[in-house]
Amino acid sequence: MRSIVLAKALKSHGHSIKFAVRIQNGDSINYLRREGFQVYELPRSTECLIPKSNSDYAAWLQVPIELDADQFVSVVKSTDAVIVDHYALGAEWEKEVKSRLDCKIVVIDDLVRKHDADLIIDQTLMRTPAEYKSINNTNDILTGCDYALLNPQFIAKREQALENSSFPTKFKILISMGGFDKDNVTLQILKVLQAQAYDKHQVTVILDRKSPSYKNVKDFCSLNCDWIKHIGFVDDMAEIILTHSIAIGTPGTTSWERACLGIPSIIIPTADNQRTVARNLVAAKASILVEKENISSGLVSSCKALLENWYEFRQANLRLCDGLGVRRVVMKVNNLLFEQDNKLSIRRACLDDIKQVFAWQGHLDTRKYALTTNAPKWEEHQRWMKQKLRSVEDFFYMVTLPKNDKSVAVVRLDRIKKAEYIVSIFVSPEHFNQGIAKQALSFLDDIHKDVTLHATVLEDNTASQRLFTVANYRRVSADNFIRLPIA
Repeated sequence: MRSIVLAKALKSHGHSIKFAVRIQNGDSINYLRREGFQVYELPRSTECLIPKSNSDYAAWLQVPIELDADQFVSVVKSTDAVIVDHYALGAEWEKEVKSRLDCKIVVIDDLVRKHDADLIIDQTLMRTPAEYKSINNTNDILTGCDYALLNPQFIAKREQALENSSFPTKFKILISMGGFDKDNVTLQILKVLQAQAYDKHQVTVILDRKSPSYKNVKDFCSLNCDWIKHIGFVDDMAEIILTHSIAIGTPGTTSWERACLGIPSIIIPTADNQRTVARNLVAAKASILVEKENISSGLVSSCKALLENWYEFRQANLRLCDGLGVRRVVMKVNNLLFEQDNKLSIRRACLDDIKQVFAWQGHLDTRKYALTTNAPKWEEHQRWMKQKLRSVEDFFYMVTLPKNDKSVAVVRLDRIKKAEYIVSIFVSPEHFNQGIAKQALSFLDDIHKDVTLHATVLEDNTASQRLFTVANYRRVSADNFIRLPIA
């Protein structure tokens, strides 16, 4: 599903997208075609391999790596880039495909493995590029929830979630243990909730027909339809999540969906590759961990703890993920494909940037046209920037050079009301008049295109007034400009 989200975003930028899928029971070939994508079908394996464990990724591939690479190249024949999202495929497969197709390789991973890739994307919470750089030569590595590949539905719903900050008057629980749930954890959860009188609350269960537990869960929900609603397939997951108070689910991609909308959750790992995410969500104080074998003893007390500390858990979740990750990834993929060596990059600011921003803010050229002429004191600046970095509503970006990742500018968005922000921008004094501010505003158009942006520029600051005019901001008064949402 995360690959489909990225594919649709790239398609909207004019790219031609095709999927390569091996024919096997439960494959997504028909679904992908219904979504409007062409699919290359890799031959069905002569032997159906059954994984021996959750981490037996080689069995997921169904064929030897060399054969998979050969079959892939023989059907694809030519492409500009291959995006790989498969735990069984690593550097060996990527090197072979890259050599034979003369293409770029982009990898989506969350296991910190060795790759032969031009770009690595790992949306795992608290993951750092250094973890990959220790075993890879790749320079372009995108890590953390800023690059979570969420459906664009979440971007609009995020603004709505920021408006709904009060404690829910109606307690609703969402249960989503993934589409498959082979161990029937969903039914265990429902029986515990029923036994502990949680049937007084409204519960929504999401479980797909492909799950071997589907009939058992559906039958249980039918017998308890006064407090349980069962959904098989979801078109708008964001809308469903937003209408619930807390969630119970696995620590997978849905963790970032819930975090984006500020929904506290109880997480129950069902696979080995979910362990790191589970541990980090607990460390971030965004979720409570309940092990599969402890559902009967720990689930209800965890629900109570979430409710007692609901606001704190909500804020912690909102800080983790803003839902804009797919747009950031598309920007990076475009830079890679079009080889724009002089194209600047943009990243979220962090604590390490406080000193650099303070130095720029105190420079005479920066203060000359600042709305507040007095430079802040160091202690004031530290408090202010730390508060900005912790904000769940505002955005604080550093613009960086492509070669050495050196920061050259700051661009901020401060939220004033739903879907409306004030833009602030200043460039390093040593990089004035190099078109950096213009590129920074272009980044905002790519990432924040569906909100309204306001800018206040002093009338005698002619260079900045010209900058916003050229960037398609409309002047609404002598000092004020506005950019409406971009269709």
